[in-house]
Amino acid sequence: MQQSEAISLIQKGLTSDHPQHWADLGCGSGTFTIALASLLPQESHITAIDKSNQHLPAFSDGIKIDFIKADFVNEPIAVNLLDGILMANSFHFVANKTKLINQLEHTFKGNPRFLIVEYDATKANPWVPYPISYQKLNHEFSQLGYQIDKLAEMPSRFGGVIYSALAFK
Repeated sequence: MQQSEAISLIQKGLTSDHPQHWADLGCGSGTFTIALASLLPQESHITAIDKSNQHLPAFSDGIKIDFIKADFVNEPIAVNLLDGILMANSFHFVANKTKLINQLEHTFKGNPRFLIVEYDATKANPWVPYPISYQKLNHEFSQLGYQIDKLAEMPSRFGGVIYSALAFK
């Protein structure tokens, strides 16, 4: 995915001009971490988390990016006072999504905000073991008292559509 595509998927989910602290769960090589960093105001902080060691690209522009090696699905994450959590192409690795959402709610300093980027698919495959279509995402979060806004969608290079959504209380 091109950086400009990642930015266009998540930009509508970021509206504050105050410094913020976000976690990027399942950051991978950092495509969405850098997209997030490019959209946050100066003096913001991103904690990028992945179960594999990652060497994220350098990004300055007044944004601090830390990396933590952790399996966010099976281990508690060591971050608190978050303004938001980004999960770009990582929510489909979570079998029990409700349990994870409930576990993460304590990490926010205010109302929870989840920025999700996923494939709009229902059929599992080796790369997307627990798919979460937009309809299913809406249902999962609504059951927990969240509002859902679909932000954007675009064709996926793997076929179908990739979408972004903001879940918030």
